[in-house]
Amino acid sequence: MPVPSSSAKSLAELLPEPMRRLGAWCVLLLLVTGVAAVGIWLCVELKTAVTPILLAVLGTALLRPLYSLLVHRVHVQRSLAAGITCAAVVAAVGGAGYIVTSAIVDNGQQILDSIRSGIEDAASWVGAEDTSLDDITHNARQLLNKFGGTAATGVINGLSVVGSFVATAVLALLLMFFFLRDAGRALRGLRELSPGDSSDLVEAMARRAYQAVAGFMHGTTIIALIDATFITIGLLVLGVPGALGLGALVFLGAYIPYLGAFLSGAVAILVALADRGFVIALWVLGVVLAVQVLEGHLLQPVVQSRTVQMHPAVVMVTITAGASLAGILGMLLAVPLTAAAFGIFRELRERYGDGGGASAEAPGDTP
Repeated sequence: MPVPSSSAKSLAELLPEPMRRLGAWCVLLLLVTGVAAVGIWLCVELKTAVTPILLAVLGTALLRPLYSLLVHRVHVQRSLAAGITCAAVVAAVGGAGYIVTSAIVDNGQQILDSIRSGIEDAASWVGAEDTSLDDITHNARQLLNKFGGTAATGVINGLSVVGSFVATAVLALLLMFFFLRDAGRALRGLRELSPGDSSDLVEAMARRAYQAVAGFMHGTTIIALIDATFITIGLLVLGVPGALGLGALVFLGAYIPYLGAFLSGAVAILVALADRGFVIALWVLGVVLAVQVLEGHLLQPVVQSRTVQMHPAVVMVTITAGASLAGILGMLLAVPLTAAAFGIFRELRERYGDGGGASAEAPGDTP
């Protein structure tokens, strides 16, 4: 027998007001978590298409000021300004890559000789004086002959990964060109697709999310510049060759959390070991570790928490969660995506929360 509405109302009133509020918030939290989980699953499944889009958004957020300068100050045509901005990205990344490659190639033989000497010293220390690098090479060749098929498969997979990386980079660059040039058109399209009278709200949330992503990219650039400056100064003081190239590598690696710092620091240490010896290599290791401690305990929490307006603890937990979900790419994208979500939540709270308040106006050149 169905319960009358008055009885249902009386049953609901049996719970105190705080419990009813708590229940409503729990239901809302479950719904939001479910939607977020489905969104993350779709992004992981469609990562081949999603990755270049997200990278293009990050690049657009970082280079939008340069594009706006060309359009509004220099009065360059929009398509040409977007092309110049993309060309500047290619030139900067390509130039830094050339400098880094030259520094490594110029010291490549010295690095190999230092590694050979280090292996022989280590073998002598553990009591394997008769084991030379040639013996190790001979054993490695036997293993390669034994597992040749697996090695060949690994080479093919490696080439596939390189091809996928190049395709993703090219697609991201093309998307960034269109995002820069057609930002206003995309915003108008978003308003047209918004249901009912929600176009203003959707635009405001999109602007808040974009501003949060831009803040993350600008903060990361500041940190990368500080890291590269300190490490370059340290390398110049220690007389390590190719200090400028290694500093450029540190700057680029800072956009890949943790792994980028590890790889760029390892290259700097190897170059120092090859050209300046073991003692200078230890000093370089100390410089790299000191800069990483400065970044991890001061720059990353403070700068990122200011630029993306999140607490340092939230930033660190977000990076860890992103790494567990999607590895290095997740570490790169976790903070800007979370910052975008925080921006959207802040916009909704200002509009519908108890405090009210009008939403902050976004700059005119913000897409």
